[in-house]
This record gives sequence, structure tokens and C-alpha cells, in this order.
Amino acid sequence: MKLTSLPIETGEEQVTENILGERLRRGEVMSADCPSREILSHVTSRWGVLVLIALSDGTQRFSELRRKINGVSEKMLAQTLQTLETDGFVDRISYPVVPPHVEYSLTPLGVEVQTQLAGLTDWVETNLHRIINQRNLRLVDKQ
Repeated sequence: MKLTSLPIETGEEQVTENILGERLRRGEVMSADCPSREILSHVTSRWGVLVLIALSDGTQRFSELRRKINGVSEKMLAQTLQTLETDGFVDRISYPVVPPHVEYSLTPLGVEVQTQLAGLTDWVETNLHRIINQRNLRLVDKQ
């Protein structure tokens, strides 16, 4: 969707357009109908995060990704790659050879989101012991 701005003459109307433009540009993630929610669910899904992190090592074939992401089924990996490709985070290159040769890599947008996810996953792994301790404390409190 391409957004165009209309010329606004003065003051208060300009502020209103700036606010509306910012909302359209940024989205309203707390709003039920915000499209950014769908993107967030793709990026932060169980397999979405792992695919984006795995592709940070560079271009990889489907089988390489499947080996790297332990536990993912072929179906879920294919669906996740297709969704991330549709969202513009992953490039898929198919070579016309037998057997089929397909490679996946991050787009520039994918590199940006992967960088953000890497920070989050690093934090989780660094603080995993604290998180597990909190879980255990809460489980004991509930008993």
C-alpha cells in the first residue's frame, strides 16, 4: 500500500496529519486490527525466531536449516520460510537443476529484524538461570 500526503495549509491540521501519518507508518500494536500484530506473530513464532537466527550465518539450503534447527518438521520449516519470505525477511533462490536446489538467505530487512531478535535471544540465554529460578519459585508457591 502506497501512502501519499495531501498538502496541508497550516498549524493544527499539520499536526493532525503528522499524528495520523505516524500511526499509519508505525502501526498501533495494541489495536486488534493492527497489521503489525501479524508480522510480530510471524517473527516471534517458535520457528520464526530460530529460522531468522539460523540464517544469520549466511545462505543455507533447506536441509541445512532443518539440521541446524533441531526439532522442526519439514512442514513447519517450509511454512515458516514461506511466511518470512512473504513478509520480506527471507529471499528464496531456486536453481533449475535436478534434484532441486533451493537456497535461503536474509534480505536487508531480515538482517535488521534478526539483529533485534539476536539481542532478545542473547538476553534470554544469559538470564536463563534466573528465569528458571523464578519459574521454580512460582511453582513452589502454587503448591
